[in-house]
Parts: sequence; C-alpha cells; structure tokens
Amino acid sequence: MSLNANAVRVAVTGAAYVAASKSKLPTDATTPWDAAFIDVGWISDDGIAESNSTDTTEIKGWQGGQTVRKVISSSEMTFQFTAIETNKTVLELYHKGSKVTTTSGKSVLAIKAPGPDRRTFGFDVIDGNSHIRIVIPDGEVTETGDITYKSDEAVSYELTITAYPGADGTVAIKYSDDPAWGSAPVE
Repeated sequence: MSLNANAVRVAVTGAAYVAASKSKLPTDATTPWDAAFIDVGWISDDGIAESNSTDTTEIKGWQGGQTVRKVISSSEMTFQFTAIETNKTVLELYHKGSKVTTTSGKSVLAIKAPGPDRRTFGFDVIDGNSHIRIVIPDGEVTETGDITYKSDEAVSYELTITAYPGADGTVAIKYSDDPAWGSAPVE
C-alpha cells in the first residue's frame, strides 16, 4: 500500500454560518456565501465536531439465537462548536426564540422559553488551499452548554446543531476543492 502525506488534512481555520430556513444554498466549496448567511464569529480552539450516530436493532434467529440481521432503528447527525464571540447572532442561537432589540444604543435580550427555531447552517473548514464546505439545509440548535462568567476565560456559548433530513433524506451536503477527495490510496 502506498501512503500519501499530501492527503492528510488539518482544520487550520474556518467559520460557522447561519441563515433563515430555505435560504439560497451554496453549490461549491469556495463561492462566497449568499448574503442571507451570517458568520457567527470567533469559535473556540476546539473547532467544530461532527457526530454521526445510529442505533440498531438486532434480529435473532429462532434456531440458535444467532444474530441474522441488524436494522437501523434511528440515526442522527449533529455538529457541535463553542462560540466565544458575544454578538446578536450567537445570543439568539443560544437563547432559541429570543431576540435582541436595540433602542437608543441600549440592547435588551428578553429570554423566552425555547421553541422551535429551524434554520440553515453552514461551515467552512480550511487547510491552506484545501476547502471543505458543509451545508445543513434544515437544522436547529438542540442543545446548549452552560455559560460561565469568569475572569480568566472567554464567555462562551456551546451549541449543538441537529441536521434534519430533507424530502430525499439528505441531512447535510459536503463540497470540497481538495484533489484528495477524488483519489484512492494506491495499493
């Protein structure tokens, strides 16, 4: 087997974006995002974590009790990151259903009980000239972490986004201009 060190990627930098549901989606890895997408700002050095989980049900045969098949009973794709920039977009994502209002230079966030708040999300993951763009056409912040107010840490907002399936079952789309995506290891 031949190894290719040029195909090893590191997520050196990137960004997280959010837009209203049904916003115009990108169709490649590098074209600028549509104006509807807002960059959420600084993200902690933990980056963005993508998780894919599935639950399966085992079907056992009567003869011997052997597992003869596994059926996927549920699946979920989530993305988690911690925003460390305090801004209107982050506050409204963290406090679902709440809006920041500004009058006479003073801002107020009246925090309401969370309700449904589905949106379109996206991420850019960049390693030099290699770009990966992840688009979540229908997603929602489904979990948040604790906010800690402390003198030696940034105030941070941990967000977990669940990607919901579209009519064709697609939960996310990934684009890349990375030549390694089209190549297979040489044996």
